Parts: sequence; structure tokens; C-alpha cells
Amino acid sequence: MRIMGLDFGSKTVGVAVSDPLGITAQGIEVITRQGEDKLRRTYARIGELVSQYQVERIVVGCPRHMNGDFGERAEKSAAFAKKLEERTGLPVELWDERLTTVSAERVLKESGVRREHRKEYVDKIAAVFILQGYLDSL
Repeated sequence: MRIMGLDFGSKTVGVAVSDPLGITAQGIEVITRQGEDKLRRTYARIGELVSQYQVERIVVGCPRHMNGDFGERAEKSAAFAKKLEERTGLPVELWDERLTTVSAERVLKESGVRREHRKEYVDKIAAVFILQGYLDSL
């Protein structure tokens, strides 16, 4: 069973998928959004990837505050997840993504990726961390 992990941001959506056994997560792409409220192409691309990788479940990162509270971004992620569930017909779960972007930045820095190139990869790596955390919890 393949699972998809998404790092939903205001400008981009990082995408990762699991291997067929649901053990490891691999980053596959970053979807660039046309605008904060323009999601039609984003949903369409996710639908294409769901079909291509035969995804059966989706996990969306939910950016909670360090004290556990939900902020504006978490509410937007929850609304995105609900609409994604309606559009794909798949179960969509929210997953606590605190510090995944920070961790992704650290990994890229330690790997020697130049600062100006990190933006290209950080959301995909964050999606991998979100999905791998979810897979590990199973």
C-alpha cells in the first residue's frame, strides 16, 4: 500500500510517496502553486500522482505551534486536507509537522547544498520527513 505525504505551504506543496511496502518515504517533486487561494492545478497534479503511484492514503503535514495549538496555517492545511479527501476519494490524515522544515534545512546544509539552491528541495525533504514520521508510527 503506497501512502503519499504532502508538505502544504502558501507557495509550494512538497510531495513524497512511500515504497509499496510502506516502509520508506521518497521525495518525488515540489508543486508550485499559482497563488495562496489558487489550488485547482495543485489538486489536479496531486490526482495525477495518486494515479501514477497507486496511492491509497494521503498524509498532510499540519503545522502546529510549539505549544500544540493550531494556528492559521494549520487551519488552512486542515481545509486543504478535507477538500483533497473529497476530490480524491482517499482517506486523508493530518500529521504534526513541527520542525520538519527546520530539519530539512539542516539536512540540506549538512549535505553541502548551497543556500540559493535549498529552496528547490526543502519542501520535498520536509514531505519526506512528514511521511516517514507517519510510516514509523504505524
